[in-house]
Amino acid sequence: MTFASTRSSGGGAKEQVRRLLALLPYLLAHPGARVADVARVFGITEKQLVADLGVLWFCGLPGMMPGDYIEVDMDTVEGEGVIHVSNADFLARPLRLSTDEALGLLVALRVLRETGQVTERELIDRVITRLEEAAGQATGAVDKVAVRVDTWEDPQVRATVRQGLEQRRRLHLRYWVPTRDETTERDVDPMRLVLSDGWTYLEGWCHRAEDVRLFRLDRVASVDLLDAVAAPPPQARPRDLSAGLFQPSPDDALATIELDPQAAWVSEYYPCEEVTEAADGSLRVRLRVADPRWLRRLALRLGGSARIVEPADLAEAVRADAVEALAAYETT
Repeated sequence: MTFASTRSSGGGAKEQVRRLLALLPYLLAHPGARVADVARVFGITEKQLVADLGVLWFCGLPGMMPGDYIEVDMDTVEGEGVIHVSNADFLARPLRLSTDEALGLLVALRVLRETGQVTERELIDRVITRLEEAAGQATGAVDKVAVRVDTWEDPQVRATVRQGLEQRRRLHLRYWVPTRDETTERDVDPMRLVLSDGWTYLEGWCHRAEDVRLFRLDRVASVDLLDAVAAPPPQARPRDLSAGLFQPSPDDALATIELDPQAAWVSEYYPCEEVTEAADGSLRVRLRVADPRWLRRLALRLGGSARIVEPADLAEAVRADAVEALAAYETT
């Protein structure tokens, strides 16, 4: 199914698509549902719900003509708005994956397998086998499609980390910290492997920080399996990553950035407290920053398409970084 996404007060495009994927089946199962009730179920305002329903008017299967799109009717019954959805019978059809969809799902399963426990990997392996066979039959050219996923991290690092998890043994890491551009030594009691934004992280109790930390595997220079038993203290709890890897604190500094249209992705990739869109598509965003060095690197990476407005000292630091970088080019 294809969606025509819009920027709205109910979050970015990704949040709206997630909502629509759940909203449409709900409305089909509850014909004549009241606007107020549906908004309460999905935890959004009635205004946002109406905006989402407006998007559904332009949704349908790829290749559909405009007249074949989903239809949404909003009537008034006893003074309250009710919703009826029609022309969406294709949602009841059995799912048929295309070859590209099957390959995409296989890639996702292969990545998921790398972070699962032993029992989970056995189940995922069975699913992968059946899906590879189905994908091969769909192509009509081979009996089975084999998918391999290459990763950035060292396979030996991943194998040792997994061994530490399975045997509950402490790990010694040499870990590169990009914000300080230094490699640190630390002992870690591993807790789990997690995926976030396409990267694999080891979550564990760091004895150096005396707290739970996430270590991106591709930044692990080396890892050794120690004889000590991994025993995270009672206060060590896995982080809730449902809202994303970076979860700002109210104590973090608040920065204001102006983004040209080509850099608008920043407002969806990072959690922002406020997003204001101008007529030309540029954005003015306010977001929390735990480490100013991170924002300096981001601003330099975006070049002229991003400008830090506040705080003033951080904006000046970015300008100084840019001048220094340009001067280095002139001397070479």
